[in-house]
Amino acid sequence: MERADTRLIKRSIWQYLDVPIIAVAFLIILPLLGINRTTDFIIFCIFVLGFNILYGFMGRLSFGHMLYLGTGAYTMTIFSEHISQNPLLAILASIVAGALIGVILGPIIVRTTGACFALINLAFCQVGFFLVLVAFSRQTGGEDGMSANFSKLSFLNFGNKAVVFGFVLFCLLLTYYFLKKFTSSPFGVLIKSIKENETRVKFLGYNTFTYKWVTFIISTTISAFSGALSILNYGYVTPSFIDPTRAVEVIFAALIGGSGSLYGSIIGGVVYMTISNYLASYIPRWEMFLGFALLVVVFRLRTGVWGFIVGMFNKRQKVLEG
Repeated sequence: MERADTRLIKRSIWQYLDVPIIAVAFLIILPLLGINRTTDFIIFCIFVLGFNILYGFMGRLSFGHMLYLGTGAYTMTIFSEHISQNPLLAILASIVAGALIGVILGPIIVRTTGACFALINLAFCQVGFFLVLVAFSRQTGGEDGMSANFSKLSFLNFGNKAVVFGFVLFCLLLTYYFLKKFTSSPFGVLIKSIKENETRVKFLGYNTFTYKWVTFIISTTISAFSGALSILNYGYVTPSFIDPTRAVEVIFAALIGGSGSLYGSIIGGVVYMTISNYLASYIPRWEMFLGFALLVVVFRLRTGVWGFIVGMFNKRQKVLEG
């Protein structure tokens, strides 16, 4: 009984310390990576969180999530160019655009499952890529892209990289906390149940379409949010932000870290960015090592890096209790 109480206390403590631990972890790697690269890592982790809520928790694989990232990026840039250079208003506009695209495409996409769900997202992403690259090239800058300029706010000067880093880190912690509450809520439990067996959930009387649609909107909104933060960090947008061939990046990150885990999303985002940023500097064909990493995950770490860590910890606890 005492051991069970001890485990319960440890879990309670972790529930309050996980957000500070994430913040401290990025502050530790800040001197190692530099402020620009660390900021880039954090933004990508937000993108992985947005993707993983759909893939890891609801069990729907998307090959076209770059569309939603690009929606936020282009909205942020175009808003600053034609409406207002206030960065906070531009971010808000990007969030709204991400939610709207989820509202519009959701009723079509969430009715599908399996390969059809993955490919229909890819098809819409390809359409979006064509629109920004060819159809509306005069408005989007085509292949050259376009730059974004933001006004200085009295309390936030995003021209200062340290301010951008602090703001982006705060956004990551806020997104993580929101998704933590969301996935542990009755709504979150239900979408996990949909992943396990949607037919049984329907049998219990739930309208699974509504739950899937809302989850899809949350995923597209967070992805667009990360796209907007990318523009805040880079200051320009190109069609690469919506390129369908980059869809594998977020998928690999979710698999490496552990799908269905918020901690795994962050770990996977950092690991993938480390591989793609540093191996590419020394090894021309760095993708080969990424393939090896994915094979290790598939055959040895099926629950990802975070799942492996949790499994080892649980085994150690059983040994100590035994």
